[in-house]
Amino acid sequence: MKNKLNLLRICLILVLGSIALSACKKNLPDERLSIANDSQYTQYLYQPVLGRNTLFANNFQYGNSSRPLDFKIVNMRTFNGEPAPELTNNYPVTVWKTAYDGTEKSLAAIEAKRTIENHPLFEVRPHSGEFMMWAAANSNMVKAQPDSGYVFDVEMSNSGGRKYYQNFRLRPLRERPYEPSNLDPITGQGTSVSVNPTSVFITGERGQLLNTRDDVQVLFKKTGNGNSLTFKFADTLSNPIDPNKFAATDWANLVHGFNMVKDAGKVKYEVAYPIPCSAYPTKYTTLSGDQARVVFRFNRQAFGNIQQQCFLSFNFNIYQKGDWEITFWFKRDKPKFDND
Repeated sequence: MKNKLNLLRICLILVLGSIALSACKKNLPDERLSIANDSQYTQYLYQPVLGRNTLFANNFQYGNSSRPLDFKIVNMRTFNGEPAPELTNNYPVTVWKTAYDGTEKSLAAIEAKRTIENHPLFEVRPHSGEFMMWAAANSNMVKAQPDSGYVFDVEMSNSGGRKYYQNFRLRPLRERPYEPSNLDPITGQGTSVSVNPTSVFITGERGQLLNTRDDVQVLFKKTGNGNSLTFKFADTLSNPIDPNKFAATDWANLVHGFNMVKDAGKVKYEVAYPIPCSAYPTKYTTLSGDQARVVFRFNRQAFGNIQQQCFLSFNFNIYQKGDWEITFWFKRDKPKFDND
């Protein structure tokens, strides 16, 4: 009987202890995240070029703030303090729903990887603090330099509280549909600056190696609103040079294009825009993937029975959809295609 009483007392103590412990836990405050003073933006002036997707990354230092963090743009306004609905309203923009990798076999296959979503033209990524200006923004709807542009603030928050970063500046530059470009970023007008190939190793008919800067000029021209890219070559008198003279060129893999048409005056491809489609390295781009890269080649026999491997290379971007022509104008001397 005595043992039973002792066992009963022990059980009662355990039950009461469990109840007390549970009550203590309920009375403890919830664990809260923290907002640290050393969390900060490292950039307050943003100058995206309109007409292209521009991501401003690595612009925020998390410091000791607890993550995840939430970011949102607040109080977007013009430099004069007026509302700026052109930047706060949603617009249709093109986004990738499946990653582009350069192996797509048709224009339709590329387009199938993209979709349309509605976004503000300028927005903050909700958990990283990075800013994005979408290509749908243009200078007909958004204030561009030399205008003073916009001012905005950012709210950062988590369950521990919130913090505000104030007086960011957004001063977009006018469209430059292609790079390298001879268009002034403030006025959008053409300048006297010429666009030249990235590199040239070609002997001219006068017997001298052609100079990249002085002897060859690159001309961009938009002729329609389709999805094509055409390459042309012109001599000093602007007469066409047959692309077939660049006989060692890998035409099938020159660009990520389809349904190539080549004749005595041009080479034309169906392509997806922008070029390159994304900053992902492929066999059609530079090593970084930031630009498309084309190389036109031919071989000839020089004096001394030397095999000369001639080439013209060009790294470029085209951001605006359309029917574009790129002409390589040999303005001072024609390439020497024949053997010595």
